Amino acid sequence: MGVWDRMRRAFTRDANISTAEDLMAQAREGRNGGKVYVSNETALRNSAVWAALRLRADLMSTFPIDVYRSVQGIRVEVPKPPVLVTPGGSEVGIKEWMYSTEFDLDRAGNCFGIITERTGVIGPDGRGLPGRVDLVELGDVTVRANGSQIKKFRIGGTEYDPWDVWHEKQYTVAGLPLGLSPVAYAAWTIEESLNAAQFARDWFGAGIVPSGTLKNIGKTIDKKQAREVKDAFRASVSNGDVFVHGTDWEYTPIQAVAQQAAFIEARQAGLGDIARFFGVPSDLIDAAVSGSSITYANISQRNLQFLIMNLGPAVARREDTFSRKLVSGPRQVKLNTDALLRMDPETRARTIGEQINSRTLTPSEARAIEDRPPLTEDQYAEFDRLFGARAATTPTPTAATGAPS
Repeated sequence: MGVWDRMRRAFTRDANISTAEDLMAQAREGRNGGKVYVSNETALRNSAVWAALRLRADLMSTFPIDVYRSVQGIRVEVPKPPVLVTPGGSEVGIKEWMYSTEFDLDRAGNCFGIITERTGVIGPDGRGLPGRVDLVELGDVTVRANGSQIKKFRIGGTEYDPWDVWHEKQYTVAGLPLGLSPVAYAAWTIEESLNAAQFARDWFGAGIVPSGTLKNIGKTIDKKQAREVKDAFRASVSNGDVFVHGTDWEYTPIQAVAQQAAFIEARQAGLGDIARFFGVPSDLIDAAVSGSSITYANISQRNLQFLIMNLGPAVARREDTFSRKLVSGPRQVKLNTDALLRMDPETRARTIGEQINSRTLTPSEARAIEDRPPLTEDQYAEFDRLFGARAATTPTPTAATGAPS
């Protein structure tokens, strides 16, 4: 029976499922475990896992969050509610909150928090909209569900109703109330990589095989003599001192060239797989396969590809969740991804200039994009001195009436 079948069977009845570690256990069920136990925490020891999670959470946390409402078909920005400014109170701002939630979503498929304050604005469920959400650790959360419906949350020994808990999920499948965990499904690959690192640490730390041999070429020694010589040798070399001996002792260090090469190859082989599990191109976390190359015309093109193919769907899901659960009525929440698509200065200037010349952007709007105020009359006068006076446009009379056209 596969992992998905076991998970689905678990949710067809009332069951307590720990969303962090039990999903790992489901993934490992029916196979022999390795030396390293893969969990949401131990997986972070793998540099590719850490880099992929960090990259996605870094970007998601830096996107400005705006709230809009539609007025006669035009999107008009409105003030943000406090929960989108300081969602965790004065100690936790929106950037830290977004980083933490995205980090959990990307490694476990779920994030959780306790709704500790509500506003006076009534939401679709008849309760006040969340005013503050205190995030909780994944390992502290247990879910009791019946099929696709969550009945209760247990967090740190306290039971909560579903409407008192903030729950976001991604990587969902029909019939499951929780998102799937990439760490659980990538456990095989992560475990191989961590086991390779563990083996290398033991090998090069002389934990698996001796670091060398000390041989007496003049005579055969008994166990007592061998122990005395070994202790004397270790006492000398352990602190970098010189080991003094006669002409009858020969020390030969064991070479680990082949094992070192195998270790590096094993570590490198899993990086691409890990990047695919976590939705990050391998070259963005310095895990590109040797011999392959990807070229882009500029950094904007590369970032656009990453946004469309990898990060964009997660952005859209979070926008939808925030719009449904954190704002009221016709308001919508948008994450401004323009920062990711920022151009180099030359391309940016050329693009804005073309928009002004094609009359799709005014100079004042262009200056606003650059966080500059509109031009003043003194600035216009200075431009006139440098480049000539602005040409005044005079209405042209029509042939029939002589009135301005």
